[in-house]
Amino acid sequence: MNKFPLITAHTGCMGHPDHSFESLQAALTLGVDIYEDDIRSTQDGVPVLAHDDDITLADGSCGSLAEMTLKELNTARLAPITTLQDVLEQIRAAGKMMNLDIKTDSALEPVSTLVNRMGMAERVFLSGCDYGSAVKASRYAPSIRRLLNVNKQSFGSLSYGEAVLQACENAREAGCFGINMPYQVVQPELMEAVQRSDLAIYVWTVSEADDMRRLAQLGVDSITTRDPAKLIAVREETDFAKENRDWTIS
Repeated sequence: MNKFPLITAHTGCMGHPDHSFESLQAALTLGVDIYEDDIRSTQDGVPVLAHDDDITLADGSCGSLAEMTLKELNTARLAPITTLQDVLEQIRAAGKMMNLDIKTDSALEPVSTLVNRMGMAERVFLSGCDYGSAVKASRYAPSIRRLLNVNKQSFGSLSYGEAVLQACENAREAGCFGINMPYQVVQPELMEAVQRSDLAIYVWTVSEADDMRRLAQLGVDSITTRDPAKLIAVREETDFAKENRDWTIS
């Protein structure tokens, strides 16, 4: 019988702004297992939390995160940008894990340098990596585990079974410990294939309790959500507790 999936809080969880300490603190207060956020790198190689390269400055103009140093960004913004180092310090203090959703390959080496300097390779893993990025990550961030991101559209050109086999094969070839994919794609056939391949399966981004229940019963390894309180409530439901007495967090 499967253990309950790891609970991953998506950046911006519980209605707080994306890439904010408020979102992080809300997740940690709830007791989630993993916190996920988007990672980019400044011109001077500082990993920061950001989804897009374009960033709004205090005067209303738009700047490029990759073309500005951390000092220039913080001078030009109304509020300092959140650095990965500051977040990792809180993750370490809380004894949790962090999913680093890499938005650009240029962030791989700075992230690896920071994580290794902080001694946190066992507390983080990479996502956001297609096959090419996952292979690059094996060179630039070899000490950090990684997930292969599977695009939902990749299941449109092949049969479901063929798409599943290709995803598993790509993950193994790229040295990934699992696959990361939209929850809508997950079916029993996929679960059987990833288990045969000794891969983990992480799914995103789930909002509805019924979907959370279905995915938990299928046996996914982690569910990412912006509403971790709802997922925690699903875990604690009486029926689930009775039917799955060993559903505990690893």
